[in-house]
Amino acid sequence: MQKFSPIREKLNPQIAAKKIFSLIKNEMALVETEFQRQASSNIQVINYLGDYLRASGGKRVRPALLLLSTFATGGDGSTKNVIRLATVMEMLHTATLVHDDIIDNANTRRSRTSVNARFGNQSAVLMGDWLYMSAFETSLKERSLEILDILTRLTRKMTEGELIQLTMLGRSDISEDDYFDILKRKTAYLFSACCEIGAILGGATEDGQIALRDYGMNLGIAFQLADDVLDFVADEEILGKAAGADLLEGKLTLPLILLVKKEPAIQKDLQNVMHDGDYSNISRELLLEKLETSETIEETRRRAYAYAEKARKNLDVLPKTEYRLGLEDIPGYMIERNK
Repeated sequence: MQKFSPIREKLNPQIAAKKIFSLIKNEMALVETEFQRQASSNIQVINYLGDYLRASGGKRVRPALLLLSTFATGGDGSTKNVIRLATVMEMLHTATLVHDDIIDNANTRRSRTSVNARFGNQSAVLMGDWLYMSAFETSLKERSLEILDILTRLTRKMTEGELIQLTMLGRSDISEDDYFDILKRKTAYLFSACCEIGAILGGATEDGQIALRDYGMNLGIAFQLADDVLDFVADEEILGKAAGADLLEGKLTLPLILLVKKEPAIQKDLQNVMHDGDYSNISRELLLEKLETSETIEETRRRAYAYAEKARKNLDVLPKTEYRLGLEDIPGYMIERNK
């Protein structure tokens, strides 16, 4: 089968990232400062946990999407309200990560000990809740019912996604429809909301707002598909967490769903891995070999590129500025990143 990679050969991910983030370097610095301010409290333990979370880093892709979307639709991404809302999106994302790690019993996040492993589940749950409430308190200051409605729907979708996934943990009969429903709720809606809110702040037309909302959705799907591939092909040092962790946590991702379709006999092995929580019955290396020989890894990559191309086409309604070009470069960077 011929390999399909329409973006892969055009961009080196490191060069792309440098190019994209250089457009909003000053604004991202303001977001970092605002994050520190919003995550501070007169309660010492909250300050300590907030500092720990911020020090864990992250690419800050979600606030970057809001900023670029604001600029791409003719707005000023350096204003206080834009910086505040860009920070809100990162706080919501951080809160979901904290809660996800508790649910998954994860020990590491971004190569550091996760909050739940370091400070206990009780502290982690409460810190995640505090971040959610702090984010909504900040968003209320904008006095925009439209934006608040997007954030409320987003939070509901993400919570529903986590609940739906919980009902499917440990199952090896997950359908593609089930998989994509969870993916959109847990990942893509947040990307979409970042871009849509950025468009609103930039004063976009209705067409522009819809285009950026759809762009974010397609980008979020491409991002997660690429992440599913990385879970198997990247090593633990690059991932910042245990390789093959999704299956150990009872989650069947698209490469495995496709593999079960092609080789139904593998379903029992996958069930054993999820039940036992280790790769003693079938090694991760052997499973990766099956994924590669069956071309399900490549099929997942191709689908990621297809969604990335959809995202790029969504931007056709926008004027061709450097910020739109930055948004066009993000899908390739997302897929070709190595962590």
